[in-house]
Amino acid sequence: MDYDFKKLKEETLNIENWLKKEFSNIRTGLASTAILDNVKIENYGVLTPIDQVASITTEDAKTIRIKPWDLSQVKAVEKAIVDANLGVSSAVDDKGIRLSFPELTSERREAFVKMAKDRSEQAKVSLRGERDKTWNDIQTKEKDGEISQDDKFQLKDLMQKIIDDSGQELVSLFDKKEKEIKS
Repeated sequence: MDYDFKKLKEETLNIENWLKKEFSNIRTGLASTAILDNVKIENYGVLTPIDQVASITTEDAKTIRIKPWDLSQVKAVEKAIVDANLGVSSAVDDKGIRLSFPELTSERREAFVKMAKDRSEQAKVSLRGERDKTWNDIQTKEKDGEISQDDKFQLKDLMQKIIDDSGQELVSLFDKKEKEIKS
């Protein structure tokens, strides 16, 4: 019984990391610099992530400060933030741009929880897809005579444990994000 679950483990880890990244982009009412991860500005003709043209710091629980290294790019940074529709208000001053995170209404919180749930479901679907690919591979190896039928079912149990562990991690990530949004 020799089967390498390395690819399955890598894919489950990739799914978990994808979900963490998606969750980092969902606002919780607290200032988080991760909300700017996908925002890019036009920098001398090239789309560039904001963190490569400015320093980004959290001033307090509801405010982020963006200080472009080249102050002539303040307007481009502000435009990129407005275009990204992050649900934050921005104000330009002599030091750069200040992003203020407004209090979330209960309706907005529910919308964010729904968004997080959708992302979580996408991750679960991907996980099931990886399980199916691995199971098909195991069945093919059994048909080709590379493994016995007993080994096939033992491998299925091992595969299911990996999938269950990853599924639990996905549920845990969602529960943590839901709690964060609702608090």
